[in-house]
Amino acid sequence: MSDFNEARQRMVERQIVGRGIRDPRVLAAMRSVPREAFVPDYLRDLAYEDRPLPIGNEQTISQPAIVATMLEAADLSPTDVVLDVGTGSGYAAAVAATLAAHVYSIERHAELVAVARDMLARLNISNVTVYLGDGTAGLAEHAPYDAIIAAAGGPHIPDVWRRQLAIGGRIVMPVGRELHYQKLIKLVRHGEDDYRSCSLGEVSFVPLVGADAWPAPDEHRRGADKSGGGGDSGVGGGSGEAGGRGVGGAERGRSCPRSAGEVAGLHGLLAVA
Repeated sequence: MSDFNEARQRMVERQIVGRGIRDPRVLAAMRSVPREAFVPDYLRDLAYEDRPLPIGNEQTISQPAIVATMLEAADLSPTDVVLDVGTGSGYAAAVAATLAAHVYSIERHAELVAVARDMLARLNISNVTVYLGDGTAGLAEHAPYDAIIAAAGGPHIPDVWRRQLAIGGRIVMPVGRELHYQKLIKLVRHGEDDYRSCSLGEVSFVPLVGADAWPAPDEHRRGADKSGGGGDSGVGGGSGEAGGRGVGGAERGRSCPRSAGEVAGLHGLLAVA
C-alpha cells in the first residue's frame, strides 16, 4: 500500500500540479482518494499512470488530471450538493465527496452501479448516493444542485440540468457534435434565465447516452444503416461551444479565464476519458 501512496503523491505533483492546477482542496482530495481501489485488479499497477483505464461496459475511469481539472472548474465548497453524471467506477464521485456536502451520482449501467456502491461502502464514503438511471434526466428529487459534473460527452447540455441548477451553480461537461471529440464547457447560472458558458479546452470523452444526448450504440448503428451514413452531426443538435439549447435568457460562450482548465489546455491536455 505504501507504494500506491507514493505513486499517488507523484501523480499529483507531476500530472496535476505540473499542469497548473493549484486549488489546495482539490490537490488534497486527489492525494487522499485511492485510485487503485476503483480500477480492475489486473490494472492496479497502472492506477497512477497519466491515462484513462477501462472499467467494463465500454466505459473508463478518467485520466487523473481531467478529474482534477473538472473539480477545480466546478469550484466546490463544503456545503455544496453535487450531481455527478456517469458514475463509472465511482472514483470521481469519491473525490468530489471530499470537497462537497453530498454527491448524488447517476449511472445507466447496472453492473457499474453495483461495483461503485460496493467500493464506496468499503471505503466508508457515506456522502455519495448512487442511482441507476438516465443521467440526462438529472435527479429532480435532490435539486437544485450547486454543481453538475458530467463524465461523458454530449451534443449539448441537457435542458433539464439547467433547470435543476441553483442560481450561482456550475455545470462542467464535455460538449461536441462528434461522439468522441468535445470541448470541456463550464456553464454558470447567473440568474433565473441567465446562463453563461466558457471553454476549458479540447477533450475526448466516452459518449453521454440518454434521452437528451446520444442514442445507445446499437440505436445509433441502426439509424446510420437507415440513412446510409454516420449521422453523428444529425443527432441531438446545438452548439459545441456554448452548450446548445438554452432555457431562455442569455448564454455567452468564450474561453474561460486563465485557470486550471485553461492551463491544462495550454499544455495540450487532450483527455481521453
